[in-house]
Amino acid sequence: MNILVLNCGSSSIKYQLLSMGNGNNRPTQLLKGVIEGVDRGHAAAIATILESTSVHSIDAVGHRVVHGGEHVNDASVIDAELIETITQCIPLAPLHNPANLDGIKAAQVALPDVPHVAVFDTAFHHTLPKRAYTYAIDPKHAQQHGIRRYGFHGTSHAYVSQQAAQFLQQPISELRMISLHLGNGASACAIEFGHSTDTSMGMTPLEGLVMGTRSGDIDAGAVIHLAQQAGLSLEECAHELNKNSGLKGLSGISNDLREIETAADDGNEQARLAINVFGHRVRKYIGAYAASMGGVDCIILTGGIGENSASMRQRILQRFSFLGIRLNENANIDATLNDDNPVIDISHPTSRVKLLVIKTNEELMIAQQTQSTVNSLNQDTPRGIPVAVSARHLHLDQETFEILFGEGSSPTKYKDISQPGQYACEERVNLIGPKSRIDGVRLLGPLRSKNQVEISRTDEFKLGVDAPIRDSGRIKDSAPITLEGPNGTVHLAEGLICARRHIHMHPDDAAYFNVADKDEVEIAIVGGPRDLIYGDVLVRVSPGYKLEMHIDTDEANAAELNRNTSGAIIYTDVDGVSAHLRKKRTS
Repeated sequence: MNILVLNCGSSSIKYQLLSMGNGNNRPTQLLKGVIEGVDRGHAAAIATILESTSVHSIDAVGHRVVHGGEHVNDASVIDAELIETITQCIPLAPLHNPANLDGIKAAQVALPDVPHVAVFDTAFHHTLPKRAYTYAIDPKHAQQHGIRRYGFHGTSHAYVSQQAAQFLQQPISELRMISLHLGNGASACAIEFGHSTDTSMGMTPLEGLVMGTRSGDIDAGAVIHLAQQAGLSLEECAHELNKNSGLKGLSGISNDLREIETAADDGNEQARLAINVFGHRVRKYIGAYAASMGGVDCIILTGGIGENSASMRQRILQRFSFLGIRLNENANIDATLNDDNPVIDISHPTSRVKLLVIKTNEELMIAQQTQSTVNSLNQDTPRGIPVAVSARHLHLDQETFEILFGEGSSPTKYKDISQPGQYACEERVNLIGPKSRIDGVRLLGPLRSKNQVEISRTDEFKLGVDAPIRDSGRIKDSAPITLEGPNGTVHLAEGLICARRHIHMHPDDAAYFNVADKDEVEIAIVGGPRDLIYGDVLVRVSPGYKLEMHIDTDEANAAELNRNTSGAIIYTDVDGVSAHLRKKRTS
């Protein structure tokens, strides 16, 4: 499949034509270019691009779209409904979405017989938890006007995090990463076990890090003060913050860091201040995201500055030894990226955190998602997957069980449950949190090697705890809880989690659905009171499992699930691999 990737701006169009590989064959870049002066019209520019690509067939077109709003979570085939969604998001991205739409419409006219797919900058960040995307304003205003953090550069953050996992030869689902896309536009992203859980850009690409011409974080009161004291209109304030701030505004020279660094070497104090503010802001976000994730395994630097400025990389990564971060200064200075060497490790051998410089490739990511989406058009709907509600429960080891229920005691089976060999026990335990307690939480057997307590988000608030969403069995650095039994009390320093939604599959089921252990899929629940799509559902495969999806009570209530409900995997297929598996396979 040959895919034309278009990145349409207001004054230029960047494009690539890629031939997508099959099996072990890597995608091949057939053409690459930029059309300037698009202010004369996107149709003329698209015609110029098609003329240059005329020696090659085009099977699909992938369009970069900056803002998809709250409800677009994946690459999508462009139709009238999607165009309307992109149009409705123009107030959220007035500098980008209109140009994206102009390019889409011109390309559809020029290539009416091939599928067109929109790939959204915001889609990767759909996994942000509410506490990360919510602004502390009146919820009525936020909901009515779409005021929340959406995040951007998602295609780049997704791509480099996958590349990092492959380079480290570790599943992305086991890594906590901080991705720093540093260029004329700049953003930081906390990627926890394969999912974006926080990001520096907000409702618009203006928030967060210092950028080429954008201010990044600024007190809203300062903007109001500027408007009042300087007599600026809202439009003039927006122009100042988007076009005349950042590195350009601080340095008074340019938005190009290379020019600023040259001026700083010559003693220009404004240039030096611009460099210091830029680096300081990035360092702040590293510290914040390491804290919010409870640690960090890998820091990624990408984008024009991240990939090319050794001095800025050093400025950002120094004095982090308290986090186990140590830079290899020689490797940093020598780091030169190219297509044959797209990932370079610049961490010191004693560093507990891997420091990677990675050449981003948003166009390839767009092409891959386009191919996946196009291939989904002719997929047959697979058979349903039974959905079960997993109420709060716990698993105990032998030592803890005996403390709670008496020395030498063992669990008493109450009844078998759906998964072979597992059963509900007569024994119940009380959970005691800092705020309140929940009594009568049932034990599941048999006993395990580790203690694990699984609750819902609603239970969190009742107990007054902050339990992370985790895969079953991954309890390191999870939340503490006190267990009370009839014979004693045990305080667990860790072990309390909100269990991640998951599907148990026998290997035969996995073969049928064309998925593998630790893949992630989307599951659609349709035909009930509320149709719903559950994203980021973990696939767990074992010969001892029976096919069944497990969600907690909050998730079941959201869909108003009834008994005997089933769901269907939403997926497309690329070379036999489900493309809605948000975690790309890394091992």
